[in-house]
Amino acid sequence: MTGRIVILNGAPRSGKSSIARALQATDGLWLNFGVDAMMAMTPEHLRPGIGLRPGGERPDLEPVVRELYGVLFAQLAATVHAGVDVVSDLGLHDDYAAPFDPLADAVQRLAGLPVLFVGVRCPIEIVMARRNADPRGGYYAAGDGVPAPVARWQDAVHRGHAYDLELDTALLTPEQCAAAIVTALQTPPKPTAFEQRAPKLSLQRPHKD
Repeated sequence: MTGRIVILNGAPRSGKSSIARALQATDGLWLNFGVDAMMAMTPEHLRPGIGLRPGGERPDLEPVVRELYGVLFAQLAATVHAGVDVVSDLGLHDDYAAPFDPLADAVQRLAGLPVLFVGVRCPIEIVMARRNADPRGGYYAAGDGVPAPVARWQDAVHRGHAYDLELDTALLTPEQCAAAIVTALQTPPKPTAFEQRAPKLSLQRPHKD
């Protein structure tokens, strides 16, 4: 039996990690393999790795970012082939110095596998409140107003993306978001936003009997 993939896409501090933990607290076995897990495995001199923010600020790191995304998507595929569900919290954008769209790469590498693509949205004022409350030693840009990198994230991470499900963490708790994801996974099969990006690939609907 094949597992399912839930991709949570949103800006840093939008609530993706909390949703992933809430999903893991539901019935079944959900592994969380996303940007934080990849960051922990990436050598210090190549960080933030796949967490590289929009704006083409580190063109020297972009070749390895492309390679690391390939590793991530391969791991997602291997996990579901083993029959285990996996949730991946990411910040997918195509705002690099050299042309690269990690979502297009995901569609190619995950062809034929069940994927639910979820947009996680959060108003910028709440994102900034979370950053200011816990800047993690300066890792998160914080302070008064909206720093330019934060504004770029807010714009680039959802630009051009159509989702199977959208969640607003200003309105929903992590548990409510997880419940909405579970419901979406249980609905009858239909074409998904992920499938529609590459209709010739005939991706499967995320449904587990």
